[in-house]
Amino acid sequence: MNQPQPEEALFEAARQLTGAAARAAFLDQACRGQPELRASVEALLSAGAEADKFFADATTLSDNWVSRLAAEPDANGLPGQAAEGNTPIAEGLGTRIGNHKLLQKIGEGGCGVVYMAEQEKPIRRRVALKIIKLGMDTKSVIARFEAERQALAMMDHPNIARVYEAGATDTGRPYFVMELVRGIKITDYADQNHLATSQRLDLFIRICQAIQHAHQKGIIHRDIKPSNILVTLHDGLPVPKVIDFGIAKAIEVRLTDKTLFTGYEQMIGTPAYMSPEQAEMSGLDVDTRSDIYSLGVLLYELLTGRPPFDPQKLVQNGLEEMRRTLREREPQRPSTMVTTLQGEELTAVARQHGAEPPKLISILKGDLDWIVMKALEKDRRRRYETANGLAMDIERYLHNEPVIARPPSRFYRFQKSVRRNKVVFGAGAAVLLALLAGTGTSTWLFLREREARRQAVAAGQREITLRRQAEFREKTTQLTLLVSQEKFEEANALLGQVAFTQPTMEGAAVLRSLGEWQVRRGNIKAAAECFSQLLQVDQFDGWDVDTLDYLECGPVLLELGDRPGYESFRRSAIARFSGTAYPVADRIIKVSLLLPADEKMLASMEPLAAITLQTFTAADSGPQADAFRASWQCLSLALMAYRTGHYTQAAGWCRKCLNYPEYNAPRTVTAQLILAMACWRLQATVEAQADLAMARKAIEAKFSAALDHGSAPNGFWFDWTFARVLLPEAAGLIGGGTPR
Repeated sequence: MNQPQPEEALFEAARQLTGAAARAAFLDQACRGQPELRASVEALLSAGAEADKFFADATTLSDNWVSRLAAEPDANGLPGQAAEGNTPIAEGLGTRIGNHKLLQKIGEGGCGVVYMAEQEKPIRRRVALKIIKLGMDTKSVIARFEAERQALAMMDHPNIARVYEAGATDTGRPYFVMELVRGIKITDYADQNHLATSQRLDLFIRICQAIQHAHQKGIIHRDIKPSNILVTLHDGLPVPKVIDFGIAKAIEVRLTDKTLFTGYEQMIGTPAYMSPEQAEMSGLDVDTRSDIYSLGVLLYELLTGRPPFDPQKLVQNGLEEMRRTLREREPQRPSTMVTTLQGEELTAVARQHGAEPPKLISILKGDLDWIVMKALEKDRRRRYETANGLAMDIERYLHNEPVIARPPSRFYRFQKSVRRNKVVFGAGAAVLLALLAGTGTSTWLFLREREARRQAVAAGQREITLRRQAEFREKTTQLTLLVSQEKFEEANALLGQVAFTQPTMEGAAVLRSLGEWQVRRGNIKAAAECFSQLLQVDQFDGWDVDTLDYLECGPVLLELGDRPGYESFRRSAIARFSGTAYPVADRIIKVSLLLPADEKMLASMEPLAAITLQTFTAADSGPQADAFRASWQCLSLALMAYRTGHYTQAAGWCRKCLNYPEYNAPRTVTAQLILAMACWRLQATVEAQADLAMARKAIEAKFSAALDHGSAPNGFWFDWTFARVLLPEAAGLIGGGTPR
């Protein structure tokens, strides 16, 4: 085991302070009685200052100098080759790393530098390229960096930045290439656009969903903070993106062949957003609930304009005092924090929320105070169990339903009922006043007694309902925890005790995971039941996740042989998404045309085909071309053309799909099947038989063993199932006689 290295942690903390005096005061306390440790940290600070100066000078070089250097011949007369022994010690603008050209430095963290780069092939696009920065390539940092690459590659979520590839420079420094997120940090976006509290909560819910996805993949972020949540615009709508899993920790998953170990005295994370157990620097004792705490800090800042504890004071007070504060000191409630602000400061914060100060304080009091403080519990056992649990409580608040973060007193439940039914209660009050005004004492007493009996009965019924809701929430939370721990047998047994009759985000996540688990076990009937129920309860996820649920359900129904169920399924899919403007129309076309369709159904899908063709044009040749998306859209357009009898068009779309450079096995096999059927219709029998033979061989090889979950680049399990569903149709057509 490596010896602890406290100087690295102290170096990272000290370099964030502004001014030599602040750093000296910090080191006086942190290194008291340890002169050798202090000398080591001061040496690192001095070297870091020189490196920063070097980077600043390097970025001011003109593009002409870079071009001239690249054009200078080497000893062999070849342009752009560095002489042996003269390898540059840092990457400058214009440097090529793999298939990427560095264009602009856009960020720098504790161990990495992020550049905007241009990927030149197989497709041209702008990307973000992160690389270990000069002087920080120690074994522990490289191990963390490799973990970042592996962790992101395991995740596929619309609110997490995608990873495209990874590699190493000529000097052995690792890098990875990921989606370029053109956005600003979430707190700046919310303040600059004067977002109301409800709008801020909507953004935050999507962040919770992204973190839940990471947790289900076995990944803890461990550095959730505003600068790691960027907001970008898609079709004019704000989309938060979680970035920088550079210090992610695997939960029972081996992310790298190198040992990923955090020394006892080496701190990972940002103090102001760090959970108490993380501040203890015992990395082996950090689990997903540490991220729940950090989400609570982020929510606190979104609501009040500042984190619970002042970041500068935390660092200036020294390491031990910082630990003590995070471990023992209770933060103020958000509403209390806002009331302590000075006049102009309070007015500015309220203006950023689009509300008057008294109104803002009133909004924060009560439920939001309780939700935030539950997430910030010192004892992690008292926090929300999952990120979805936190998101669901915010959903309850937004819908004026009782939240689980506070004791549900009768008066509180009655108050919530009044807020949800203002018209009913208002009308009842008006009727009661009219009756009181027009009746005598005896009538009033009679009505009062009858109303008391009615209220007693109603209160009893509400009590039963709320008790059932509490039991349902408890079992749902337990299900979510079991699934996140991959205890699928126990979760499946508990699922029989839970009836998902209403839309629920946690229920959707449970049904999705159990459905996939049943598929991998070969239990298609149970999987079909999970996915069919999933479509009914998944009303809160975004369109990207929602349409993926349809891609899972359709093929499974046909694998089961349930054709009536599939017919009902595809009619509901077309009805639900026929008016959408989101770029998901291709998925609905594909999953709805696994079987031939009548003219009426095909006509109802024409708007979906038009949207697919429009988004394909942008993905294929737009300024931000996306070959991965375009190739799948080709497949849907090919299937649409084949089902409508346009066989030449269908063959053309299939060939275009097969010509894209980013290989995806199930996509290729499906294109070969559609191409085989189209060629057979066009009397190209030899080509049809050859394409069918290749597709059949690949499908049989894949299904000779148990299915795995898969991934976006290599194909998910349902992509393979989709191909296997089409195989009998193609085999029956081509093996059934002469072409028609």
